[in-house]
Amino acid sequence: MDMVKFTIDGKEVEAEKGAYLLDVARENGVRIPTLCWHESIESPGACRMCVVEVKQGKRTRVVTSCLYPVSEGIEVKTQTDRVKHVRKVVLQLQMARCPESKELKDMADEMGVKPEPRFTPDATDNTCILCRMCVRTCEQVVGVSAIGFSYRGTEKVVGTPFKEQSKVCIGCGACAFVCPTHHIKMTGTPEEREIWGRNFKMMKCKTCGNYFAPIEQLEWISKKTGVPMDKLSVCQACK
Repeated sequence: MDMVKFTIDGKEVEAEKGAYLLDVARENGVRIPTLCWHESIESPGACRMCVVEVKQGKRTRVVTSCLYPVSEGIEVKTQTDRVKHVRKVVLQLQMARCPESKELKDMADEMGVKPEPRFTPDATDNTCILCRMCVRTCEQVVGVSAIGFSYRGTEKVVGTPFKEQSKVCIGCGACAFVCPTHHIKMTGTPEEREIWGRNFKMMKCKTCGNYFAPIEQLEWISKKTGVPMDKLSVCQACK
């Protein structure tokens, strides 16, 4: 394993060569704001909130830390005026697109960012920042690919194909869980869950009687793994 040494905000750190800068920073207690990062999936680098300044030799540039591999001797700065300006503009643009997003408002308060008049707020109650987290989670982690993007430009939206009920969705709710702005809504009762326009019956644990997962999700797991439904009909607490 090749290791490299470099600095983050003046602190010398060591990491495996090729590791992504954002991951190394987090491992060393350096907080870098993100909107489209999650440890369980490959980063799409969509939100651009995680920018930092990197000096390598005589060259200094602003890079997206979640996609930037570390190398020997680089100097990383996470709080320069240049970096703060880029993050501010990115966040202002996102707030103009999603003016009703509580998560963006909280981040803006934390960073001292206020909406600028030059960015006209969207007239809808949209809260989707098009970060791709839900789509990538459904595809890479769940392995279903029930949702995706439709249309282009300002009309671009995330959802099921043709905005119709997806026959492959298993109701797991992973997309709603990973959504950084809680744009994806999942509602229901203990017996039934609703997401993406479909209702999913929940499995009742044969031991404790609690409802714990959509039946279609458990059937999909059974089909993929070969584990019989009888064993999957018991919740984690009772196993």
